[in-house]
Amino acid sequence: MYSVLFAQYSIFTQEARIPRLTIPYFDSSSVVIFSSIFLPQAPGDWLQGPYLYVLYDSYGMTKYEIELLFVTGFASSLIFGTFIASAADKYGRRSSCLLYAILYTAACVTKHFANFWILVAGRIFGGIATSIMCSAFESWLVYEHNKHGFNPNLLKTVLSNAALGNSIVAIISGLIAQYSADAFGYVSPFDISLAVLVTMMICVITCWSENYGCEKAILSLQFMDACSVMRNDLRVVCLGLIQSLFEATVYLFVLQWTPTLSDASSDIIPHGYIFASFMVSIMIGSMIFKLLSKYQRPESFMRFVLAVSVLCLATPIIWPDNEMVIYAGFIFFEICVGIFWPAIGFMRGIYIAEATRSTVMNYCRVPLNAIVIIILLQNLSRQTIFQCCMMFVMLATTIQQCLYRTRTDAEKVRPELSVTNVTITKEKSPLSPSANLSCGLSPSSTSIAATPSSGICESGGIVCAPIDGRNAFTSKHAANHIGTN
Repeated sequence: MYSVLFAQYSIFTQEARIPRLTIPYFDSSSVVIFSSIFLPQAPGDWLQGPYLYVLYDSYGMTKYEIELLFVTGFASSLIFGTFIASAADKYGRRSSCLLYAILYTAACVTKHFANFWILVAGRIFGGIATSIMCSAFESWLVYEHNKHGFNPNLLKTVLSNAALGNSIVAIISGLIAQYSADAFGYVSPFDISLAVLVTMMICVITCWSENYGCEKAILSLQFMDACSVMRNDLRVVCLGLIQSLFEATVYLFVLQWTPTLSDASSDIIPHGYIFASFMVSIMIGSMIFKLLSKYQRPESFMRFVLAVSVLCLATPIIWPDNEMVIYAGFIFFEICVGIFWPAIGFMRGIYIAEATRSTVMNYCRVPLNAIVIIILLQNLSRQTIFQCCMMFVMLATTIQQCLYRTRTDAEKVRPELSVTNVTITKEKSPLSPSANLSCGLSPSSTSIAATPSSGICESGGIVCAPIDGRNAFTSKHAANHIGTN
């Protein structure tokens, strides 16, 4: 969904540079870029959601075989995806997004075969593609945000609007999947997905510029730098754990909502329509996020959002045979998911350094995939799985409280998060003496020192990466950017 960035930044350029302007500026080129990038990317993933489980079931796969197929996807994301997707920082986020489309297209082709091992290959491709999708697009977004010197507060608007637009596309995708499956069979949504993924590749090739975390960094050092970030920054660790626990719950929910509602209902459930209603809920959640973020930091209100999620996940445990109560609980859970996506994206944009963003984000997915794999391999009952989900989200709520306290304690020590005197030490990159250093600043930062091993300059929350003459965030913009978060 993060490919909406290019349009968002084109559309809101005037608003970003002139904060008092309340009416966004639109022009024809903005509309063209928005339509050509965002619209093809999102359906490629969403069209496959409603009928993946049903397709496997229609091929005569047992419940255990279906769970093994899903385990294969998560294992692929854990083993291969972590390293392939992390390479986006060095080899380019645009190139990684193209690789995502190629792998996902190959996964769609395998859905035409009722052979278990061919479907396993498709899940391997899909697992790698998912890791790329969950990091490369957002990394590309945040880089472009910094490169153009936009107001940091605009990032919340972009992420919220991206989630909103993504939900609209997902709703339409669910309806299209329902109609196509009714008319042509369960595999037809995957054929439509294949077509839009090819369209997405064409649009990215023609409309996107390439960007990097640290193009000239040694890949092994980049992995070490990312590990160092996670060891030394409690906020990043908290974010990673919250993401892993909540997203693991979402993945398990995706696998369980179909059989849960089917067992509670005496009739065949309309998968596409239910999926579309879930996407409406996510859209509502993204709008609620936009409203909440005007009054509170995400670190604060996400504590309550996660707590509500726990209650929603209790409905299939307390009322296993009441279809409407379960459905209502799932709807409210999806609203919480709609708040979670832009909130976690915004917090990642604040706390995770640009130079190792994709790598750190993929490290955060390691426990996520491990959790899902372990749960699915146990062949647990549905109620036990939902109990585990409740436990994961309760733990995420506790960690969110720790993150909130960490931020609050920092503000007590330094109530003036707006830093007026910023010392920036100009250093040449050890990797490329001619490269300029571009800096992303966080409120807790006051100075910059060079880290010779990787060409990354950092101190506190300041991170500088060599990007060959293109200053994403220079001292020229420091006064505007510090103190707005």
